[in-house]
Order: sequence, then C-alpha cells, then structure tokens
Amino acid sequence: MSNTLQQIKQLSALCDQLGENMQLVEIIDNIAEAIVKAYKNGNKTLFCGNGGSSAEAQHLAAELSGRFKFERKPIPAEACHVNSSFVTAVSNDYDFTKVYSRYIEGFGQKGDVLIGLSTSGTSENIVNAFIAAREKGLTTVALTGDSGGDLKGLSDLILKVPSGNVPRIQEMHLLVGHIICEKVEQTLFENGN
Repeated sequence: MSNTLQQIKQLSALCDQLGENMQLVEIIDNIAEAIVKAYKNGNKTLFCGNGGSSAEAQHLAAELSGRFKFERKPIPAEACHVNSSFVTAVSNDYDFTKVYSRYIEGFGQKGDVLIGLSTSGTSENIVNAFIAAREKGLTTVALTGDSGGDLKGLSDLILKVPSGNVPRIQEMHLLVGHIICEKVEQTLFENGN
C-alpha cells in the first residue's frame, strides 16, 4: 500500500472511530451546548493553540465570528494569538509560556469559553491559559490526542482524539471544530435571527 493511501486510510479509520463512539459524539454535542450557552449569556469564545493548532484555532474563530454555512449576525470569537504585538511583547517581557494566560487575564471574562487545541495536551502556554481561565470562571474545553496530557485535569470538557499521530489528530480537530461551529450556528440562528 502506498504511503498516500495509508494516510488516507488512517484518517478514515479515525473518522469511523469517532462516529462509532457515542461518548465522543456526546462530548462534541456538550461542547457546542456550552458555547451556545455562553453566547446566549452575552459571552464569547476564545481559542488557543501552537503551530498548526494555532492556525486551526484562528480558522475556527473565523467560522464563528464571520459565518459558517449561512448568512447571520456575527458572534464574538477570537484566537488569542492574532495580536502579534501582544504575543511578541509578552514573550519578550515574560516568556512564551505566559502568552495565553496573560491574554486570558486581560480579555477573558467569567462565562466565556476557552478552547485549547493541543495534540499532546501538555503545551505549557495552553496549560497556563487553562489555569488562568479556571481562576476567572471561564469554561475550559480541550481538544487533544489520546492521552489528554495535563489539560485532562484542567478541562470542563475534553475531546481526546484516539490517536498519537499528530497530523491525524489535527485533522480530526478541524473536523470536530467544523461540526461544533455548524451546531452552534444552527442552534443560535435556526429562526433566521
């Protein structure tokens, strides 16, 4: 079997696992419900990640704040790293492990949702952000790989992709993120509001 076909089959097998695991499906539904609740209470969704996960964080924030599948009012969502001046200042004045926790301390509000994407669940800057978020009363949601890492004990909700393969985990995070965005959009705007 070619490497290309092998990678496609790996992703397909993970999708099958997700679809057959009702506990994982329920977690996805619960994440969407937590985000809907936050919006109904006038709150927002914040995202953080590193590398490819930061790109996915920004992508998913844009799906919520712009639009996903149909015309509707924008809703507040942002990736914590998009202000490069803030990121570089905090990284320089403190260190990179504090960049997201400082963002949460400055911009997070009780009732907001923080979604951290970390394939390992051990990224120190995301772990610190979750600690800060819990202190401020944010709902913490982690999308990780199979172990959950340190985020397992800091998350109100955690979806652990049953894999240790980083690219496949990231691909599943994007799939799960899109499902969540669609559910949030449908729930909030099902009557065209």
